[in-house]
This record gives sequence, C-alpha cells and structure tokens, in this order.
Amino acid sequence: MFDSIGNWWRKNAPTRESLEEVRWLRPFAHRVLEPSLWRFTRRSVPRGVALGLLVGIFLMIPGLQIIGAAMLALPCRANVPIAVAMTFLSNPATTPFILYLSILVGNRFVHSTADLTTVTVMIEHGASLGDWAEWLASSAAPALVVGLFVISVVAAAVGYLLASFMWKGWISRKWTMRERHRAEREAHSEG
Repeated sequence: MFDSIGNWWRKNAPTRESLEEVRWLRPFAHRVLEPSLWRFTRRSVPRGVALGLLVGIFLMIPGLQIIGAAMLALPCRANVPIAVAMTFLSNPATTPFILYLSILVGNRFVHSTADLTTVTVMIEHGASLGDWAEWLASSAAPALVVGLFVISVVAAAVGYLLASFMWKGWISRKWTMRERHRAEREAHSEG
C-alpha cells in the first residue's frame, strides 16, 4: 500500500523544479526552494508531519491548509512535501468526526455546553453555509476553536513521535539488511 502511495506521490506531487517555474513564487523562491526543506532527513520528516497535522486539523480550510503548512515549514526547517501531504488527513470524510470531537473536547476545556445534537441534525439535513455560520456565531464557537487547538496540538505531538520512531526503525532495518548482505558476500567470497 505504501509503495503505491509513494509512486502516486512521486508522479503527481510538485517538484522543486516545477515550482521554480511559478511566476508568483519567484520572489520567495530562494527561501521556499532551499534544498534542505525538500530532503527527507531524520529531523525534517517528523517536523513536517507535526506541522502538517497541526495546520491541517486546526485550520480546516482546504486551500489555506496547504499554504499554511508550506509557509510554516520554512522557519521550522521541516520537510515541505511531508507537511503539505499531512494536511490531507483532514478531508471531507474526516472533517465531521474532527469537528464533533473538537466540540466534545472544547466543551470540557471551556466548560461550555455547545449542543452536539444540533451538529448531527445539521449534518443529516445538509445545512447551508448560513446555518453553519449562525451556529458558529453562537456559544459553540469558543468550544470548537479550543477543541480544534487541543486536538491539533496533541495530533502534532503524537505524529512527531510516531514519525521519529518509524524513521529510526526504517534506518535500523536498512542497516540490518546492509550488514546481512555484507555477511553473505563475505561468506560467498570465502567459500
């Protein structure tokens, strides 16, 4: 599964070279296209995962998530492609769950009683943007914002730790395979 995702990403993701061609990006190109931000290293990958989760969950606005993650990756020295890719974890399939969980968490922190049944009724009946805006302008907004913040920070921390452990495991496995191949070569050359 990861191989197919990786192949799709390599084929469809923008490259440094393709971004150099974007006219509106040229004033920032020296900073955005810095090679260290596009390398997959043990420090930049976990940072990219954490930033992508933080921005992707907290911001919840599809176009701005990508731009926000990419811009935050610059000062944090995070991997830009990973940060951008991680924003896609909040998508139309996961957004209702994230919002529902955010209100639950926010209610605990703000000591609010934002009505969760209203959310489910609005989702079931396909509420308009105006209905959602009216609901957010009510007492639900503080609970939602605090909940989104808490969930995004926790997800970023967990993502950072998981990415670090996975990176160490991958490197360890790589070294083990190298040692095994070296031992096999030595055994064949002696025999």
